[in-house]
Amino acid sequence: MPLWKIYHPPGAFSETDKAELAESITAVYGAVMPRFYVGIIFEPVDPTQFFVGGKPAGQFVRIVMEHIARSFPSLEASRRFIDRINAILKPYVADRGLDWEFHVDETPFDYWSINGFYPPRAGTPDEVRWREENRASPRTHE
Repeated sequence: MPLWKIYHPPGAFSETDKAELAESITAVYGAVMPRFYVGIIFEPVDPTQFFVGGKPAGQFVRIVMEHIARSFPSLEASRRFIDRINAILKPYVADRGLDWEFHVDETPFDYWSINGFYPPRAGTPDEVRWREENRASPRTHE
């Protein structure tokens, strides 16, 4: 599951911006995994509480991505992903004069459950069913 935590200055994103960003981000992952795996948290941070390089960072967006459902198979794959995410973010950050940074943490797949179920492996019949149903349910294959 990807979980995004987007720390941003208050007012940096409208409700429409958040919905558009959430849909664009979900679409990236939804091409290869169930859409319900994707969680996104927008967390406004008062500029007096966010410091970069020891200075208040009133025009800074920091994004932490936690990946569990998939891992990058290569450096090239991670670069393609990063470039795609930067392109999605550009109109909302760079084009508005905001600085930004993000990183991806990868957690081992086996350290995860959803609604008490162990998620199926990528490409399995159960994962296909989870994608189609867009919800977690008991596995029918091992």
